[in-house]
Amino acid sequence: MNKPLFDDFNEVSAKQWKQKIQFDLKGADYNEALIYKSLEGIDIKPFYHQEDLIDNNISVPTPTAWKNSIKIEVNDTIDGQQKAIEAIAKGAENIHFTITNTQTDPEKLLNNIPSKITVYIENKFISNSFTQKVNEIALKNNLDIFIFTDIIGNLAQTGNWYANLKSDHQELEKVVSNNNLKGIISVDLGLYQNAGATMVQQLAYGLAHANEYLNHFNNTSISFFKKTPIIFKVALGGNYFFEIAKLRALRVLWSTLAEAYDVHPKCHILAYPSLRNKTFLDYNVNMLRTTTECMSAILGGADTIQNLPYDTIYHLENGFASRIALNQLLILKNESYFDLVANPASGSYYIESLTSQISEKVLELFKNIEKGGGFLQQLKSGVIQKKIKESALKEQALFDDEKIVLTGVNAFENSKEVIPNFEKPIFPQKKARKTLIQPITTSRLPYKIEHKTVNK
Repeated sequence: MNKPLFDDFNEVSAKQWKQKIQFDLKGADYNEALIYKSLEGIDIKPFYHQEDLIDNNISVPTPTAWKNSIKIEVNDTIDGQQKAIEAIAKGAENIHFTITNTQTDPEKLLNNIPSKITVYIENKFISNSFTQKVNEIALKNNLDIFIFTDIIGNLAQTGNWYANLKSDHQELEKVVSNNNLKGIISVDLGLYQNAGATMVQQLAYGLAHANEYLNHFNNTSISFFKKTPIIFKVALGGNYFFEIAKLRALRVLWSTLAEAYDVHPKCHILAYPSLRNKTFLDYNVNMLRTTTECMSAILGGADTIQNLPYDTIYHLENGFASRIALNQLLILKNESYFDLVANPASGSYYIESLTSQISEKVLELFKNIEKGGGFLQQLKSGVIQKKIKESALKEQALFDDEKIVLTGVNAFENSKEVIPNFEKPIFPQKKARKTLIQPITTSRLPYKIEHKTVNK
């Protein structure tokens, strides 16, 4: 006799579950005892039911697979190329080059990179001639190459354009024309996350940021956006389920915005762990943090995941930490089989509900930004910076009161803590410089505790 197991159980409605919980509370207030209020303004219930999906069942376009990535800062062309080849031999599926020097030779840098490897090139400058060289190499060597171009992101981060508003946009128009690269325009939501913005703010600012490009090219030529997906760089923190929902919400919201402009409906997401909760105190715990954050990225549906070395706060790039970071991703893929299930979060009542609620709040904030003149206008007037700072201070207060816990920092501190040798400034000094606007500055939650520890 093959009788389905669940036929022996009667269906229980959400109302019946809540009544049972209230009975067990013995007079305690349900909302005060069991409803958690998040920084995003979302009330988290103690349980979720199929009924929660009646009005919140949304379709999330997700990739069928993800690639692991390693980031290489190119100070010397040959050294950068050799590091890339070594990383590929160790299992890297994507190479992310960051380039500061316009004299870097892209042909030498990309020499012997196999065609199966996707390449990201992130320039700390904007140059059409450099982009065209990369485009020629991509065609000749049959490489999938994405160029990360974000003039507005540079303004937000540094307070200045590369040159000025007019020439930056003119150069951008040249960059996007006549090329066959896989991606050209990028938006870094990680800047907002690492500065302390809430998830709703991160997504709303990221979409409003992208909308500035859509508006600009809608007045000239938006044809490249029809065939080329926009690239979102997204930093993920330690709020595991929320971060999964954040990535899912981003895809839903972008597809809605893309439909309004009739452009490529899918976005390309590069996800990486946040720096905001990383520390040199009990630094090995950083490996646990980055592992769960990479898991959120996988389950949330990122196209590419780039791990952070556990010592990135205080050490320069080194072979050991980079290898460990890559191995974490290899274990998740090859031993934990995180790549074998497409869209694994689909059908989870909790995550589906979070995705829907985050999307609604993001859309509301996005509309307010557009009514206020758009992202650039609010960035220039300081509204964006002010709102992020308010959120960062609120989160910092929760951390200081130990309502947000980092193991080894404000809880379960190591009494025999050994401070590692610092190879980079942990507490960077503010440098007075002339900027057009107030830049968005990043900060880490453990900063004050770290400062006290070092100065004991």
